[in-house]
Amino acid sequence: MDLKVEGLYAVTPDLEDTAKLLKQAEAALLGGVSLLQYRNKAASYELKREQASELMWLCEAHGVPFIINDHVLLCVELDADGVHLGGTDGDIAAARRLLGAHKLIGASCYNRPDLADQAKAQGADYVAFGACFDSSTKPAAVRASLDIFGQASALNLPMVAIGGITAENAGLAIEAGADAIAVIGALWGAPDIEQAARHFSNLFD
Repeated sequence: MDLKVEGLYAVTPDLEDTAKLLKQAEAALLGGVSLLQYRNKAASYELKREQASELMWLCEAHGVPFIINDHVLLCVELDADGVHLGGTDGDIAAARRLLGAHKLIGASCYNRPDLADQAKAQGADYVAFGACFDSSTKPAAVRASLDIFGQASALNLPMVAIGGITAENAGLAIEAGADAIAVIGALWGAPDIEQAARHFSNLFD
């Protein structure tokens, strides 16, 4: 499987209903998602394991990399394609030692190019900046100017834009230099998830 970080990067919503989550994920994958990250801050570890294993199977069927948010040990247990770490989610270098050279590791760098430099030095494969716009998922999130993608381009790592991305503003992040756009609310809350995913994906053509 190609583990490139580009295009539409879908990040799952907090859903207890596994069947509903899988149905929505299937629609998003049919619409052209390039990567899918499982993120559920509210679930128990048992539910996370159940949902992640089902989603991983679905992603494998579609040939799309499957990333787990925060949980390095769950990534190891399921042999997922990688992990995404926030600023307080653990040490990137330690995650790299556990996961080996061939798994994807992403790092949230908020509005700080210095964190991106550190993440690369510790073994991250890609960095995420944001919130790029006002975010309903994280209304108190620090804002990152779109200029940050130009400032960090010398890293030569894929850069992901996250936070408040909608059908109307996604093009601005891409024009600023984002290689991928991480979308939560504007994807999963859309009346037609497959159509919304296709719209976001087509912005990269």
